[in-house]
Amino acid sequence: MPNISGPGPSLRSQWLGDKIRDLRKSRKMSLKEVGEYLQRDQGTISRYENGELPVRRGDLAVMLDLFGVSDEKVRDDLEQLRAECWRKDWWDQHKDDFGSDFINVPWLESRADSICTYQHFLVYGLFQTRRYAEAVISRLEADKASPEQIQRWVDLRIERQRILAADNPPEIDAVFESAVLERTAGSPAIMREQLQRLLEIGDSAAATIRFVPTAVGPHTGLSGSFNLFKMPEPYPAVAYVETTAGALYAEEPKASSFEAVWQDLDRSALSAARSIDLIAKRLKEIE
Repeated sequence: MPNISGPGPSLRSQWLGDKIRDLRKSRKMSLKEVGEYLQRDQGTISRYENGELPVRRGDLAVMLDLFGVSDEKVRDDLEQLRAECWRKDWWDQHKDDFGSDFINVPWLESRADSICTYQHFLVYGLFQTRRYAEAVISRLEADKASPEQIQRWVDLRIERQRILAADNPPEIDAVFESAVLERTAGSPAIMREQLQRLLEIGDSAAATIRFVPTAVGPHTGLSGSFNLFKMPEPYPAVAYVETTAGALYAEEPKASSFEAVWQDLDRSALSAARSIDLIAKRLKEIE
């Protein structure tokens, strides 16, 4: 679960800030010069560039004029990014529960064209049943959080799953290690319920589920689980890795290394049909 560390710049505000900084530096202008032109103090411009302060529409338009940006597509893309920084959605009211490390994930899920997820030990969060999620989160967080906080995290995990039934959901391609089937979370009854849920998802158009059998041997995904979000323009692809020390986000060009790992996983995994058979077999074993 997220490392609660208070609010911080969102990915989208950081992206916009980076673009503004790059444009300013390309014109060899100082923060002070831009601030004087906008009639803002240089601290405001610095906070824009660091993603700490949402950029106002008028200020963005003036800065783009100042930096000589005339390409309408570039201007439109940056305005779209600026608008996203201001837009609120259901997860924003839960920042304290999600934490600054994790708050970007539901936004990425809601905007991605596709999500490639590799899970080494556990069922992917968007596929978890409530009881499976309760068993996992309780085990991982029992020493760090109150029962009430754990329940809120469970509720939020289930709430995120609304994306599966959205009007335009992302394409989800999930690859699991076969050990995910063997690791019982909570109880055999909870695991049976979870496996049934995977069968339902695998038989629907919601996602593709595949497994890497143990017999395949070592592959490049063994360094750990990750999610790779493939985004529409103007957003870059983003890889997300959850670690004990907190969340890590890798954008292009670093995200390309995760794409290379994904290609190896794609070659290593069983077909979707054989994977469904594997789930059904395991379900019978624990009935």
